[in-house]
Amino acid sequence: MKLDIFSEIQSAQPSSEIDAAAIVQETIDQARAADAGGFDCWWSVEHHSAAAFSISSAPEMMLTVLAQHTDRIRLGTSGILAPFAIHHPVRIAERAAWLDVFSGGRLELGLARSGGAEWEIFGVDAERSRAEVRESLRMIPKMWAPGSFSWNSELIRIPEREIMPKPIQGPHPPLWLTVTGPDSCEQAGLLGVGMLGSANFSPLEHVTLAIESYEKGLAKCEAPAGSFINRQTAMFTIVHCAESRDEAIESGAAEAALWFMNEAPSVFRVAREGWLNLIRGLRGEGAASKPMLDAPEPAPTDADLNDPVPLIALMNRQRAGQKLDPEEVFDAMEPFDTCVIGDVDSCRSKLRAFEATGLDRLMCMVQFGKLAPEAALRSIEILGKQIVPEFS
Repeated sequence: MKLDIFSEIQSAQPSSEIDAAAIVQETIDQARAADAGGFDCWWSVEHHSAAAFSISSAPEMMLTVLAQHTDRIRLGTSGILAPFAIHHPVRIAERAAWLDVFSGGRLELGLARSGGAEWEIFGVDAERSRAEVRESLRMIPKMWAPGSFSWNSELIRIPEREIMPKPIQGPHPPLWLTVTGPDSCEQAGLLGVGMLGSANFSPLEHVTLAIESYEKGLAKCEAPAGSFINRQTAMFTIVHCAESRDEAIESGAAEAALWFMNEAPSVFRVAREGWLNLIRGLRGEGAASKPMLDAPEPAPTDADLNDPVPLIALMNRQRAGQKLDPEEVFDAMEPFDTCVIGDVDSCRSKLRAFEATGLDRLMCMVQFGKLAPEAALRSIEILGKQIVPEFS
């Protein structure tokens, strides 16, 4: 299993307090450390109108910057938002090709469907969005092929043109699709593209089920989107590695992870109960695969501050503004196999458990919530020195 970095460019701060220039420099420092530490790929997301959660609104631009500060690490989009109202397929193909050129052929192109406020901003047609993302994945490799390109379907018409530039990688960079549940995992397999998912706080059994759904699609793949089938599965999860258990507790990483889990449902406009069911270990279609809400759910006034699941009780207490004890939060989070926070030995053990599922790549989200940037950088350095070489 390869170890990657997954970056939201997340600060957990209100927009008025965000110093974008400082955050960019911190991200560059982290990417340099990841490159030196032997991580295989750096993945950047695309989000809009969710400042505290992510200011990563232009992943191709950020990755172009990182390409100039790194030598070998691959650079992935996880993913570019591909409904046509957000990004026309030609623009995706052009910008991604430039990134491949700038980076010397290190691009991994992942596309995503998104949802929530992002659809409202750009006027996305929800009924067409899945088909549009699939069509983009089929069109883009053809745009990158030598010669001219044209397309005519019920969704989009593109007159014959030559799309430039072309990527360095041949026949083209690997293609990926961001997934949210079994259906979209299978769809990635049917398209013959890699699968990009989330494993945060899910039971490891859910990782296995996602891989099985993806392989079910692969078995039926007769017309891959690209010139080759990218048979890879990748999932991101929160990772913070410290030299000792005490250091891991003192870092506040566990409470920062709680913030992420509390904030995500509002960003993606899904019912918070779906995310809590992940923590309860209930099998479902994926927290982000249910119908979207018209507006973020208000903070409940009757949330159970003594929920029988300690981690959920702590999430509710955090939402209620209560001060939490770092050791109590760490103790409640430690049993979750898919939340990798702890010392070197405990992180290694949890990463090996991921590997045992058959996952090809684990995307380590190292900067999350209000975790101090220097703590995130130190985690990358420790992982790179003591753990990554064992997985290379």
